[in-house]
Amino acid sequence: MITTEQIKQLRDETGVSVMQCKQALEEAGGDTEKAKVILRKISKSSAEKKSGRTLSAGAVVAYVHNNGAIGAMMELLCETDFVARNEEFKVLARDIAMHIAAMSPENTEELLGQEFIKDGGVTIKNLLEQATQKFGERTEIGQFARFSIK
Repeated sequence: MITTEQIKQLRDETGVSVMQCKQALEEAGGDTEKAKVILRKISKSSAEKKSGRTLSAGAVVAYVHNNGAIGAMMELLCETDFVARNEEFKVLARDIAMHIAAMSPENTEELLGQEFIKDGGVTIKNLLEQATQKFGERTEIGQFARFSIK
């Protein structure tokens, strides 16, 4: 039997809806790690279904490393201002900007394939798929630039 605490923990870790967490845990027989894999598959499917939607909102964020010698600026796009103003959306955008500053991708395709610096088991593309599932809107990276003194 799946407990409320298990559902709450998975929701806190993934940000996915309570019902999706419950269903994933039931399908995984209560195994949290298997449930996360199931949720990633659902995220990918959800992102594919929303791929044709128009991106008319988003956030422009900047990250400057504490030494002041490296920084990045990027735009994270979504469908509505409602999502763009969401604090979790802004945190995601800042995390991706930090990743760009650290990993110096040449283009969006390279960026999407890179493993996220905060979680080596997840690519930037996976993060965007998870964001699409979490926010219920298509989420994509627009323009980005990395700046460096050295």
